[in-house]
Amino acid sequence: MDDMQTSTNEGESDAEDVGKAGDCCCCGQDKTTPRTEDEKKKLLNRLKRIEGQVRGLQAMIERDAYCNDVLNQSAAVSAAIHAFNRELLSRHIHTCVARDIREGKDEVIDELTDTLFKLMR
Repeated sequence: MDDMQTSTNEGESDAEDVGKAGDCCCCGQDKTTPRTEDEKKKLLNRLKRIEGQVRGLQAMIERDAYCNDVLNQSAAVSAAIHAFNRELLSRHIHTCVARDIREGKDEVIDELTDTLFKLMR
């Protein structure tokens, strides 16, 4: 395993904690989502780990690493991105989507469907 590689399970506890820090008043007219400092920190830390993994991939290519090792690192990056997306999606559904449906804004369902289709490509 490359030193920049992290297991796909790393950060799972972070995923459970993000979004529990309080109620969200997100997705207003300006289409922003306020996050607590703790939520921001956890999401940004995930992205920084992903960035490190991608840099590890670049370094592996530069030093002509064995294809299978590069593919394993790439799979780890992909899994980390998917975990990041799952966390954001879960938070979005539990806050923005639920609130908008309760307020009768059914167009949020189409937006969510479009987003899911993009994530499933």
